[in-house]
Amino acid sequence: MRTALFCVILLVLAGGLLLMATDLSFGHPLRSDMDDYFIRHGQYQTGVNNIVTSIVFDFRGFDTLGEATVLFTAVLGVGLMFRKLHSGEEYEND
Repeated sequence: MRTALFCVILLVLAGGLLLMATDLSFGHPLRSDMDDYFIRHGQYQTGVNNIVTSIVFDFRGFDTLGEATVLFTAVLGVGLMFRKLHSGEEYEND
């Protein structure tokens, strides 16, 4: 019974994701006023020739800093989990 329920839930989720993916317009994104703003004013306001760099580091700097913090914390956590034990150390759950 649990296996059948799991399969039904999995099929419904997969069907929903496929339905959403088929509804997307790949290759033909809608233009917005924000795109035009960044293209027209990005170089003047940031002094950077590369628009992508100006958006990532100047307009969305705090977001990029948050992402870097999350990635650093994840790497630090994995490093602590797989660290080599020194002589005399034991696992806490023994």
